[in-house]
Amino acid sequence: MWGGISIWCCGRLLLAICCVVIEVWGKGTVTTSSKTGHAGAGRTQFQRPLSPHLQIYRPQISSVLSIMHRISGVFLSLGALVLALWLWAVAYDRELYDCLMECFASVLGRLALLGWSMAYYYHLCNGIRHLFWDAGKGFSIPVMTRSGWAVVMASLLMTIATWWYVYNSMMNHG
Repeated sequence: MWGGISIWCCGRLLLAICCVVIEVWGKGTVTTSSKTGHAGAGRTQFQRPLSPHLQIYRPQISSVLSIMHRISGVFLSLGALVLALWLWAVAYDRELYDCLMECFASVLGRLALLGWSMAYYYHLCNGIRHLFWDAGKGFSIPVMTRSGWAVVMASLLMTIATWWYVYNSMMNHG
């Protein structure tokens, strides 16, 4: 019981500290020169946002792919839970297995499987791209753009090839 209360208290304390930090940093002003626009040069003070706002920021392929990499990772984690449930049902519960197979055979189930396979191939290809970045390769803007589109195209092609194979296997065997 005391462990839960102390965790709750630490969480509340951390939240309070974050709120204070955000409040203090949010009230900061930047001094700029009206002529040069350089910080600290001078005469006028005004509030600037800490980061570009979505209304004025134009998404680039690298930022979109970065967000999609995180989303696909979450989607793959959820898919891993479903896979673990399916494996457990295969081993221990015939009724649950039949129910899951019925769900997977539905339109919504097939769309989920399609999404999971797309997320898998995207995460794989983008992970390989990140390995090149870890080695210090491909940081110029043109190379980043080309490799980003290559990731998208490769993941689409691999997903299409997988589902074409699955569909043909189903048609030939049953």
